[in-house]
Formats: sequence, structure tokens, C-alpha cells
Amino acid sequence: MSWERERKEMGKSVRFGIIGCGLMGREFASAASRWQHLAEDIPQPQLTAVCDVNPSSRKWFTDHVPTVQYEYDDYRELLKNPEIEAVYCAVPHHLHEEVYVAVIEAGKHLMGEKPFGIDQAANDHILAALKEHPEVFARCASEFPYFPAMQVMLSWIREEKFGRILEIKAGFNHSSDMDTEKPINWKRQACYNGAYGCIGDLGIHTQHVPFRMGFLPRNVYASLRKYVHQRPDGKGGTAACDTWDNAVLFCEAVGKDGETVPMTLETKRMSPGDTNNWYFEIYGLEASAKFTSSKPDIFTFTQSWGKEQAWADIHIGYKPMLPTITGPIFEFGFTDAILQMWGAYMKELDGRQVSFGCFTPEETALSHRLSTAALRSYEERKAIDL
Repeated sequence: MSWERERKEMGKSVRFGIIGCGLMGREFASAASRWQHLAEDIPQPQLTAVCDVNPSSRKWFTDHVPTVQYEYDDYRELLKNPEIEAVYCAVPHHLHEEVYVAVIEAGKHLMGEKPFGIDQAANDHILAALKEHPEVFARCASEFPYFPAMQVMLSWIREEKFGRILEIKAGFNHSSDMDTEKPINWKRQACYNGAYGCIGDLGIHTQHVPFRMGFLPRNVYASLRKYVHQRPDGKGGTAACDTWDNAVLFCEAVGKDGETVPMTLETKRMSPGDTNNWYFEIYGLEASAKFTSSKPDIFTFTQSWGKEQAWADIHIGYKPMLPTITGPIFEFGFTDAILQMWGAYMKELDGRQVSFGCFTPEETALSHRLSTAALRSYEERKAIDL
């Protein structure tokens, strides 16, 4: 039975388990508890079970989420629970293949985290499992496109207001690793994070909009950088820091009209001044536009007078893709984007259309082809066709 047929039997809520009770698991729990904020009738995720090897991580959920009835230290036990219909899985990358495939084979719907497998072989295995289980609905988390100003940008792209596209730039940059004494964590170790480094951890954030809007990379030339080779291990010693800190991917993308468009995708953990900056820029003959999460309420675009162009800002306000109870004059933030992403996931799971859906498994496959080609490009110092 496909998930499209199963949705006909879906009730007003879907019982979820979480595997990996970290930061993003808590964000999901918070979003599920605010479901009445959405003005549409969308099935609500009901957080029923949690799983983590760390008891203190599970304790936050059992203390703060009254719907949690079960806790486990082994994800296999959670998957045996017949009450659980869907799973949000937020574990280190080296566990994606094992756990995601187990979730799928257990017949549970899946919201996974990036990069949907530590490498291309792992991603292939996950997608093969999904092909074998068409009853399972799966998506990958990506929340930044749900800012209202970005939704305006997306509508402009659909309406072809930019004319012929000259260039696209997208990025996701952090500055926290500028502190070279910051203790190491799994994202800075290739055995857990993978050879992609920052591309695997942050890349899908930069790819969601261009991929969905039809700008698909056909080749890539990569510039990769490691600046910090060891960090404190938190135990009085040091540990090898062997992942890529910064990456810039120079691509030629092919749009829906067949035109080739230069596209730059950057992911940086060492970007001075960028606390958590996600951005998207598009330049065209008839108009251009920019968005950055550093100015989350502002949609920036060009106005033209013949040969002259000027940048203008519009404060969008609280006008998200999915209507809410909040008035349009107020501000929109990260937790609101998380709620919108989960609303989109639940609406898609319910078989209904959304104007901008969550990142698909097929898009993760393209992401892995791009990331794998980027590693080869840097090693061989040349552009690589996808």
C-alpha cells in the first residue's frame, strides 16, 4: 500500500517518535506543542516516544512534553512499538544509513536530517529502501525557505519576474568555529560527519531553493579549506579536527528553459561576523533580489530606470506560506520557520499540495552527486561533471 492510499485513513494526529534527542528534536517538540498556531486544519504530530542513549537528553522530553509515553535507549525498541506511525531522526551522519533504513523497513514515515546518509553509497541504500517501501513517506529537514520574505522570492521566480537569469548565489555561514579553543564535537570529525565536512552538514540548506526552482547543477569546481586541524577534546587533551571548515562550490546550472546559469553555493563554519547567516540571491536582466536570515523581515529587490538600477527593501511582516493566527504586522523568526516546515511535512503526508514542499529523497540524491563531485573536483583541481 502506498502512503497516498494510507493517508485516507489518517486521523487528526500522527503519533511520532524521535530518535536523537538533541537541539532539533527539542525544536520539533516545541513546534508540535504550538500546532494551534496554524490556522489550517493539518494533522498534528503527537510526540509519543523518544530514544537517545543519553538519559539526560531523554529527560527534557519526559519532563516537558506531556504526550510522551515511552522512552528508549535503543532505537530498535522504539521501532517495534506499533503505536508509532512516524519518526523524526536526528542522529550523527554515520548512523543515517543504519537508522533511516531501519525506520523505513519498519513501515514508519520519516523526517530525516541532512545529508540523508554519510556518503553517496549510504544515500543510495536509503533511497533503495524507500523504493522497496512505497507506503513510507520521507522528507529531509530544511527550514530557511519558509521565511515569508523567501516565499516572496519564490513567487517572483515562479512568475518569471527576473527575466533571463544571470547568476544565482546561496550560502549558509557560521562564525562559532572562529573560536579555535571551542571543544571538538562530532561534526568536526570525519568518522562521524563524513568526508563532505561542512558541505554535508550545511549544503542541503543552500540547495533546497535552487533545486526546487529547477536550477540543477551540471558540473562543479570546488574550493575546500581546513583551517583548524585540532581542537580541545573536553578532557584536558586535544583531538584531530579533520573535516572541511569552509567550502565554495562554483557550478554551472541548467534552468527549466535550458539556459546555463552560473551558481555559487557556499557553506562556511568560519565566516567572521556570521552568527547563523543563510542567504539566497538571484540576478536577472529584468530584476534581481536578495534575502538573508540576518535581516529576516526584509525582501531586497531592484528597481530600474532605463540604464540605472537601485536596491529597495520591503518589510514583509508575518505572512508565511501556511496561514497562522499571528497578525501580518509582526515579526517572523527561526522557530516560526520550523513550525512552517513541519506544517508543510504534515500537509504533504496528508496528501495535500503545498506551494513549497520539504526537501525530497530524490533531491538528496542530487545533493550527494554534487557533494561527491565536489570532493573529486578539489582533489583533481578541475571542474567535474555530475
